[in-house]
Amino acid sequence: MALELEHVTKRFGKFTAVDDLSLSIPESEMFGFLGANGAGKTTTFRMILGLLDPSGGKITWNGNPIDYSTSPLIGYLPEERGLYPKLKVKDQVIYLAKLRGMAKQDCLKELTYWLERFKVPEYANKKIEELSKGNQQKIQFITAVIHKPKLLILDEPFSGLDPVNVELLKDAVLELRDNGTTIVFSSHRMEHVEELCEHLCIMQKGRPVVHGSLKEIKRSFGRKNLVIHADYDLSFLKDSRGVVKARQTAEGIQLQISGEDAAEAIFREVAEKGFVRKFVLEEPSLNDIFIEKAGASYE
Repeated sequence: MALELEHVTKRFGKFTAVDDLSLSIPESEMFGFLGANGAGKTTTFRMILGLLDPSGGKITWNGNPIDYSTSPLIGYLPEERGLYPKLKVKDQVIYLAKLRGMAKQDCLKELTYWLERFKVPEYANKKIEELSKGNQQKIQFITAVIHKPKLLILDEPFSGLDPVNVELLKDAVLELRDNGTTIVFSSHRMEHVEELCEHLCIMQKGRPVVHGSLKEIKRSFGRKNLVIHADYDLSFLKDSRGVVKARQTAEGIQLQISGEDAAEAIFREVAEKGFVRKFVLEEPSLNDIFIEKAGASYE
């Protein structure tokens, strides 16, 4: 295992931000780290980075403690953006890369690669403040990965990006993972986590409420989603046996049901009444699981 958190706790006075958190984050994998605002995600990231000391427990990277010597191996994209608005893109990136121990020539070569990769080669000599928010986000991402980190922490990396740029960044992240970088990824967009991560942890009030492989988490949730479209009113299904939740849509109804046996009975019910255009039984979405497990504090 590359990154280990063992019984990590962080207290600020009487407030416990992270409470006895133990995690193993597999090497060369993308790990989803989720939670509502205030759940303890950013505090955990700052402890992994060595910016905050844990009040208890320990964090190790390949068996060694994280300190200034490991700094060049780690990349961080914070949720709050932190670029100097008056600096030119090139000067900003060179400055931050030098702090990571990179030589200027290596940095310029990597910067040229990334600006072309993100289809903005002409931005090298522009000031940060002249760029749109989405393009500032691309530069912030470049500063996090230019030194080819072995461990990369991405806190809301796609926020503020249009769909085209989300795909550009997503491809870059997957390429880094395939080249051996361990990535810890936090997002409020459940579909991104579902698409990119094999393992995840959902935090609530500083503690993990769900932790493990995405496939196992979905299987153990025990519920299924049932989507039905028909040419008649389906609202009567809300009271059917095994229905946990129901939501009417323009084309029919979406049900959360307790299991597959409930779906059989519902199918017989609707088939007797008339023509059914769609009847699909799906795995629960990560969004369903998140709202169920951490919904009390979801923002």
